[in-house]
Amino acid sequence: MSAAIVPNGFATSGRSRPADVAASSPTPAPTRLRLTRRGRIVFTALGSLPFVVWAVVTILGSGGAAADIGALVGARTFEYVTVHQGDSLWAIAESIAPQGDPRVVIDEIMRLNGLDEATLEPGQRLALPVVP
Repeated sequence: MSAAIVPNGFATSGRSRPADVAASSPTPAPTRLRLTRRGRIVFTALGSLPFVVWAVVTILGSGGAAADIGALVGARTFEYVTVHQGDSLWAIAESIAPQGDPRVVIDEIMRLNGLDEATLEPGQRLALPVVP
């Protein structure tokens, strides 16, 4: 009596496949690499790490240069004024720099005090630049 082996696609436990059956079976097609959401986040973070390190080094490294510039310019002193009813930035600028352009002085006052617009409130305290 003889027996025939017919492959049915299921692996048998404990037995290996004969060499002729293994050679005739098709090889599995290679699969593409697929990144999960977490994998894309990790890949992006690793890719952007050199840029983040560069930015931190640049920002921290420029602190000394900014301090040196401040030392060269010298410490600025300010005068302070309290705004009264009817005061305007134009009038304040003309009073501290009568020969200068009031627009330049107004711009400096707004920058020093962090003002977004030129409206003043009575009782507001403003830092004024000292004009030589």
